[in-house]
Amino acid sequence: MVFEVTKDTIIGDILDQDFEVAPYFLEMGMHCLGCPSARGETIEQACEVHGVSADELVAKLNAHFSGK
Repeated sequence: MVFEVTKDTIIGDILDQDFEVAPYFLEMGMHCLGCPSARGETIEQACEVHGVSADELVAKLNAHFSGK
């Protein structure tokens, strides 16, 4: 079964599934991946704070997970 990401997916759950996706978050300026509050945010919340497209990040993450 492929792990599917939505805008409501919690960042910590994504990183727990595969930490190799960390660069996708770093690219958008989210350098606080180890912070408990960052790990508890949804994709949509984090993207809003960092001024990036949640749809683009979700697409990148799902492409990554579908290739596994």
